[in-house]
Amino acid sequence: PSSPPPPPRHPLPNRSNRVKGLSFHPSRPWILASLHIGIIQFWDYRMGTLLERFDEHEGPVRGVSFHFAQPLFVSGGDDYKVKVWNYKLRRCVFTQLGHLDYIRTVQFHHEYPWIVSASDDQTIRITNWQSRSCVAVLTGHNHYVMCAQFHPKEDLLVSASLDQTARVWDIAMLRKKASKPGLASQVGASLNNEFFGGTDAIVKFVLEGHDRGVNWATFHHSLPLIATGADDRQVKLWRMGEAKAWEVDTLRGHVNNVSCVMFHPRSELLISNSEDRSIRVWDLSKRTGVQTFRREHDRFWILASHPERNMLAAGHDSGLLVFKLERERPAAVVYGDSLYYVKDRYLKMHTFSKGPKSDVTLMSLRRT
Repeated sequence: PSSPPPPPRHPLPNRSNRVKGLSFHPSRPWILASLHIGIIQFWDYRMGTLLERFDEHEGPVRGVSFHFAQPLFVSGGDDYKVKVWNYKLRRCVFTQLGHLDYIRTVQFHHEYPWIVSASDDQTIRITNWQSRSCVAVLTGHNHYVMCAQFHPKEDLLVSASLDQTARVWDIAMLRKKASKPGLASQVGASLNNEFFGGTDAIVKFVLEGHDRGVNWATFHHSLPLIATGADDRQVKLWRMGEAKAWEVDTLRGHVNNVSCVMFHPRSELLISNSEDRSIRVWDLSKRTGVQTFRREHDRFWILASHPERNMLAAGHDSGLLVFKLERERPAAVVYGDSLYYVKDRYLKMHTFSKGPKSDVTLMSLRRT
């Protein structure tokens, strides 16, 4: 079923600037947007105001991510550079080199001082932003790596590539080494990782099933599930076991390349967006589409969810949208001694004079 686009919670005025990366701040009403024209914008989405812009990258900036606790964010761009910024100081703290081609995504680890970056040089790099050293170089993909993400809880990493696969990597050995640091071993490991790729991160699963390049892969926050989106216009769901991972289902509906997929952090929903200028919402239990939002002229490139609030964001050719999928306050009206309100698709009535247990259901509501 299709419905008209939701009015953005705050339409951020950013005409003609394609947004390739997005990141919500965990506690403040801020969102970062990395743009194809080479700048990073720092927005207050509640006020709809641009607080700051950062423009040290040369060329498009494709990935950006806030740190969960420190006043830092990381960015990666077509200049092959990973940059760590302190937004309180309003400047770049350091620049990490190493990739040999465009950087597609960057992300901080939830616990360790690590950054994961995915690149068109067919590698994934894990960098220690405190020691400013290379922790690991993950090799195995044989085309551009479009995306790489840490698992929110486990010692796993997922990557997506135009080689038509997604890969799940076991990084438990990296964690063990990080918990027992020694200077000599750190230097040796850094050199080994830099020049030989290292052996501390191993491929656990290779997810094969897409017919064209895979643009995005993401973990579910609590279930052993992975979602992928690809240039074959399909969204696929995968389940992980101890020894193998397998395809669970394919969600069809997009009519152009799927750019990004994301599990909703608080509902059993999957959200995808595409170069077909639509955002689609899928019911995970029924494996069916439940909503479609469209823009008239703009292709969608990226999705982000707020870590704590019911807030989503989508980046497109002309800027970005910050929105909610559902109302948090029910539709309600007071008339005389009664409160009429909508709950669970029913119209209900509460009578004030009859006390707290006077609620009655009046009718069922159906979406037309």
